[in-house]
Amino acid sequence: MRKYAVVHDCGNVINPRIVEGQVMGAVAQGIGGALYERIVYDEHGQMLNASYMDFLMPFVTEMPDSLEMDHTVTPSALNPLGMKGAGEAGVIPTSAVIAAAIEDAEGIPITSMPISPSELFELRLTHAATRSKENE
Repeated sequence: MRKYAVVHDCGNVINPRIVEGQVMGAVAQGIGGALYERIVYDEHGQMLNASYMDFLMPFVTEMPDSLEMDHTVTPSALNPLGMKGAGEAGVIPTSAVIAAAIEDAEGIPITSMPISPSELFELRLTHAATRSKENE
């Protein structure tokens, strides 16, 4: 991913470096949830990927080359400092953003997330085969 932009509102920003770290971590969590992190069970309900040896999660190499961040400030009336939670804007929309990007780039409808690289490969093959049959 080359560029990702986040605009969020955490009320009054008390410590900008902590807020930026929260948002960066949230983006990493969103990317993991969109592309890698899936709990897999067998037919008996036994978890198959219970350790980090088997559970995919993003590394720094999966983070965007450029992460742009902007702050909208709407102070909270619920506390004297006007603060709100930070990070939600980084994690919540990520799956939808990545699904929309895949649909735009590939023309393949994405109906569930997370989508692993191997699942995307299979979708591309299926989509290409369907288009070939339609063109016959």
